[in-house]
Amino acid sequence: MRQEPPHPLPRNTPRSTGTPETEETAAQRNRRLAHIGVAHAQRVLTARYGLASQQEAFELLRQISQQSNIKLHTLADAVLHTAAPDTDAELWFPGRARYSPPPLPDLAVDESSRTHHGVVLRKALRRVLHITETAMGNVQLSEQGMLRLEKHTGLNREFTEFFAFVRDSTTSCAQSAEQRRQVTVKDVAVADVFDEASRHAILQTGSRAAHSVPLIGRKDRVVGVISSHHAQPLTDFTRAQLSALEEVGTRVGDWLLWHRYTIVLDALEQLHATATATAQGTRGIQSE
Repeated sequence: MRQEPPHPLPRNTPRSTGTPETEETAAQRNRRLAHIGVAHAQRVLTARYGLASQQEAFELLRQISQQSNIKLHTLADAVLHTAAPDTDAELWFPGRARYSPPPLPDLAVDESSRTHHGVVLRKALRRVLHITETAMGNVQLSEQGMLRLEKHTGLNREFTEFFAFVRDSTTSCAQSAEQRRQVTVKDVAVADVFDEASRHAILQTGSRAAHSVPLIGRKDRVVGVISSHHAQPLTDFTRAQLSALEEVGTRVGDWLLWHRYTIVLDALEQLHATATATAQGTRGIQSE
């Protein structure tokens, strides 16, 4: 299969920079970063299938996203980071083996929801918050070299906008992902890990401590982080708590990789078939 060159992304930090006239707000930055992957995927699909326009490519992405119950940005990211199908190939992944989703004990996921991305993340966050005995937390997934906020509870809008995308190392969640280990911040107010903008964003939401658990799949691959936030400074977690959190991180990490290489690839197959048929129809009309 042909491999297309990776799309370079601008370095991102959670804080605004520049003069008052030119600085970028968190909301503006989030819209820009959210659009980058989708826009590039539109260009890739337009060129690959000879589509009439990038708008047609966007409508194709949106259609498959809705039909597959996969977020638009997740599908776009898969288009950009999966080797392209062979030229004129009927299938994108011929001979691909399929597997059942890995078990998720202790998450209380019923049979009908075993393949549902949003349900599994919500249950995983709930489990982590139960173990850490708090009501505040969030889930971030790795995408395009960043951690992207996917689920949260108990955190206000200023926090969620500020940490919608995290790419640098001035947060405990980023360090947890980079170092592939659990990271505890016992007191956010004095912890060295945060820059002042990040510290303020955490403290203003009512969090004084945080604990981050990496979601690690096969081959030690980090696919995300779940973090708990606490209204008071923390003491150490017990060995049993840390072991239970590690179990969640491993189980959910395995499940997320299964989802990425099963459900998301199914969506890419559907996208390929639909785009090929659309392109052939367009060429047929033009030849008449």
